[in-house]
Amino acid sequence: MGCARPTVPTIGAEPELRIGLAAARPSVTLGGSEGGELILTDDATGQLIGSIPAGASWTVVPDPAGVRLLRPDGTTSEPHPGIFAVNVTEGRFAMADGRGYRGRLDLVRNTAGILLVNRVPVESYVASVIAAELGPRRPDELAALLAQAIVSRTFALRNRGRWEAEGLDAYADIRDQVYNGVASETPQAWDAVHATAGQVILYRGELIDAYFHSTCGYRTAGVEEAFKSAAARPYLRPVSDESGGGRYYCDLSPRFRWREEWDGPKLRAILSRTLPAVMNVGGDGLQPIADIEVSRTTPSGRVGELRIVFPRGDVRVPGPDVRNVLRPEADRALGSQTFQLHVTREGGRVTRVVAAGAGWGHGVGFCQWGAVGRARAGQDYRRIITAYFPGTTVERLY
Repeated sequence: MGCARPTVPTIGAEPELRIGLAAARPSVTLGGSEGGELILTDDATGQLIGSIPAGASWTVVPDPAGVRLLRPDGTTSEPHPGIFAVNVTEGRFAMADGRGYRGRLDLVRNTAGILLVNRVPVESYVASVIAAELGPRRPDELAALLAQAIVSRTFALRNRGRWEAEGLDAYADIRDQVYNGVASETPQAWDAVHATAGQVILYRGELIDAYFHSTCGYRTAGVEEAFKSAAARPYLRPVSDESGGGRYYCDLSPRFRWREEWDGPKLRAILSRTLPAVMNVGGDGLQPIADIEVSRTTPSGRVGELRIVFPRGDVRVPGPDVRNVLRPEADRALGSQTFQLHVTREGGRVTRVVAAGAGWGHGVGFCQWGAVGRARAGQDYRRIITAYFPGTTVERLY
């Protein structure tokens, strides 16, 4: 007898997501020249507070009892535990601090100021995300945009409730996926969303952890190579991105190959700041650096351990920490975990280090530039997805 086909989870109607737009604002401006009329209600009782006419704007500020409205004429409302704002003008959007959003806006006070949340349908969220993630695409690259829509939708649904303690499903930044409301939307992105509506990626009937990144460089990474606490998953194992003839699908990426360089003083200054953040190593009193080397590589060829040698011992940095330790600049992580080091030493000290690298990002799962290359090669979105997530299927949930 054959194995029964895994049951596809059902969600029913299109879900709504709670997206954290800001978590500590001293104030938020509602309405504005691009918005329609906003109806405001108390989010505890549902009672009508008032309406902001199209083109007008009011300000929401924290209050000991919650939040309070400041009107243009200088009057203020009584405090409310929270405020819901919804647009009621056709073709316009709810505006917050000059940016338009579909769905509803929810404003409450937290310990740091105002928490601004956009309650938005999943498909509208995905349309904004994928337009920002992949940008405009040529006709022969559209399969990559379709694939990104399914990956981003799966990521969002898999992580619903991830920030439940804050009352959120996702933040609107790189902690989850970058979301800019209607400002990011394009007709091309909406076409991709409509063409894949409700479709997600499953492994044995469960939503997958749909990791994605810019450029794998030549091969994707196993999830346990890139993230300390991650357990291995069959669909997040290393996958070759070779397209044949010594070429790779993602070699059209501007970040397919890269190079970074440090002189001795700069390297020591960087490590003085970064090592204490991830390991029990002194900062200001960091010893001179005698050597630095890749002491172990992972199954996909990435750096699995970086050894930094000092006159009185050494430090071994685990692979998942390497990008944050060996930074090109204090405010910029290393491009990827895939690189070779070329070290120059004089008088027992490192005087110059060059990293020659491949790819961009953590390298796990869906390679965005590889998807573009595969689309150009004629692969459809299902084939692209299952190439980067082996053993998975694409199914429709709603």
